[in-house]
Amino acid sequence: MTTSSSERGVSLGMPELPAPDYPDDVRARLERDAREIIARYPDSRSALLPLLHLVQSEEGHVTRTGMRFCADMLDLTTAEVTAVATFYTMYRRRPSGDYQVGVCTNTLCAVMGGDAIFEALQEHLGVGNGETTDDGKVTLEHIECNAACDFAPVVMVNWEFFDNQTVDSAKRLVDDLRAGAQVAPTRGAPLCTFKETARILAGFPDERAGAVEAAGSAGPASLVGLRLARGETAPARVVHPREGGPHDEPQDRAVHEPSPAEHLSSHDAPQDTSASDPAHPAGPVAEEGE
Repeated sequence: MTTSSSERGVSLGMPELPAPDYPDDVRARLERDAREIIARYPDSRSALLPLLHLVQSEEGHVTRTGMRFCADMLDLTTAEVTAVATFYTMYRRRPSGDYQVGVCTNTLCAVMGGDAIFEALQEHLGVGNGETTDDGKVTLEHIECNAACDFAPVVMVNWEFFDNQTVDSAKRLVDDLRAGAQVAPTRGAPLCTFKETARILAGFPDERAGAVEAAGSAGPASLVGLRLARGETAPARVVHPREGGPHDEPQDRAVHEPSPAEHLSSHDAPQDTSASDPAHPAGPVAEEGE
């Protein structure tokens, strides 16, 4: 005996209707921009990522209408467009604020205070992760590493850096954003709205005076490897054990240069294990099959 879907408490519902189109004037404007983007690529489907930023700049998030537009322009199915739009977190799937405030909660930022900042901002703004304040100004989210660990903890607003944040400075930042006060990133271009940021990410020039010239740079810790590669090494320094002795020796003291066969750090040296030391607390390791 079989039962119907209604008897099983399952509602099949109506199929979702096709997404509505943009108004004629909006579509005409977006088509001009889209053709300019598509012309940059030998294969038109390669233009999908910037096209998604383009439609995001129109409505502040990627709507079904926007995905239909991208599919039409690139001769793709809406399923193909949806697969990409739902994969990348920079594409918003629902209305969001003028300012996307992201708190890095990856390892280093977290232990330096990122977790505390994120928790405090949720309480201060009265929103959870991915939610937007009632005034539509700020969307709060925790984000992964921003490759700015030497400035930890880092907060980003519309992908611009706000470095070395504290709970108090982060609260002031979001309060200023909501109040419409002028807010300057620690480094990089001047701040603009999320829609304006999306258009720039679509590949259109930032025409604000001085915006292109404004550029951020890596911090000193990030540049150590580059300076070593260029031969810009600092004078040699000898560090004594913590239990005594000065931290720095005179610079004219001869410093031992290890040979390639020597280990540069005690952390790299071979350690006794149960396999190499029969007296190891873990006991000797038997050969396979014994």
